[in-house]
Amino acid sequence: MFRFATLSIQKPRQLMFSRKYFLDPSDLQYKRVKVPWKGKLLRFTIFMIVAVAITILYTSLFNRMFGSPKEKTLNQEIESLKLKYSILERSIDNALRSLDDLELSDGNRYRPVLEMDSIPASIRKMGTGGVSRYEELEGFFNTPLLLGSRRKVDEIKNRATIQLESFRAIEEQKNEWKRQMEYLPMISPVNVIYRLGDGLKFREKHPVLGTPQWHHGQDFSTPHGTKVYATGSGTVIDAGWNGGFGNCVVVDHGYGYRTTYGHLSAIKVTEGLNVKRGDLLGLSGSTGTSSGPHLHYQIDLFGQHKNPLYYFNNDLTEDEYFDMIQTLTAHSRLR
Repeated sequence: MFRFATLSIQKPRQLMFSRKYFLDPSDLQYKRVKVPWKGKLLRFTIFMIVAVAITILYTSLFNRMFGSPKEKTLNQEIESLKLKYSILERSIDNALRSLDDLELSDGNRYRPVLEMDSIPASIRKMGTGGVSRYEELEGFFNTPLLLGSRRKVDEIKNRATIQLESFRAIEEQKNEWKRQMEYLPMISPVNVIYRLGDGLKFREKHPVLGTPQWHHGQDFSTPHGTKVYATGSGTVIDAGWNGGFGNCVVVDHGYGYRTTYGHLSAIKVTEGLNVKRGDLLGLSGSTGTSSGPHLHYQIDLFGQHKNPLYYFNNDLTEDEYFDMIQTLTAHSRLR
C-alpha cells in the first residue's frame, strides 16, 4: 500500500509542477493547495516590485555602458550647437577685423583728406552697459561661450553704428567739397595761348595814369573780342560799368571767393544770373582805364587779393582748353 501511494504521488507532481498539492491524511489523497486572494495579491506585488527593480537595474547598467537614445540625441544636439557657436565665433571675429580695417581707413584716409577730426578710440569702443545686461545668459553650462559671443555682437553693433554715422558725415563733407570744387575759380578765363601781362604786384607807374599803385589781378594780352569764361560756378553780382574797370562782371562763388573780369567790350550776362564754370561772360576789350585790349582778371578771398596764377595752370594746349570748356558747358546744359 505504501509503495503504491508513493508512485501515485510522483506522477501528478511531474505533470503538475506549476501547482502545489498536499496529502490529505484523512483519505490519503493529494489535494490542490488553494491560496487565498490576499496571498495571491501579495505574491503578485512582490513579483512586480522585483521585476521593476530588475528592469531599473538593467536599464541603469545599460545606460551607463551605452547611454540612452534620448541622451545620445541630446549629446549630438549639444555637439552640433558647439560647432555652430564655433562657426559663429569665427564669423564674429571676421566682422570685427573688417570693422578694424574700416576704422583704419576712416581715420587715416578719408577724414585727413577731407580735413575732418578723427574719432577717438574711447568713443569707437565705448562700453555697452553693466553686468545686469546679460543676466538671462547666466546659469547655463555654456554661459562663458554665450557671454563672449553676446559681448562681441554688442561691440559690433556699437562700432558699426558709430562707423555708419562717420561715413554719413564723410559723405556730406565729400559732397560739400565736390560742390566747393565746382564753385572755386580754377581755370583760366581765356584761351591759354594768350600771353600773360602784369600780375599781382606793385607798379611804380600805371600805364595810363602814370602814378605808382598796386595791381591786384592778372592781365591777359588778348585781342579785342576774345571770349571770356567764368572760372567757377557762382552768381553774377555785378554786370555793367565799373569805373576804371569799364565794362565789368563780378561773380560771387561763395566760400568767400569773388572774381572780377574787367575792361570788357561786351557783357553777355545779367546781374543775379547763376553761372557755371565755362559759361561765357563777355568779350575782352579796352573799356575803362586801359591802354589797350586786354582782360583784367582778379580773385578776392574774403576781401583779400589772391594771385590768380595759383588757381590754374597753363600746361594745356589750345585744343585741350576748348575741349574742357565744351565739356563744362555741356554739363551745365544737362543740369
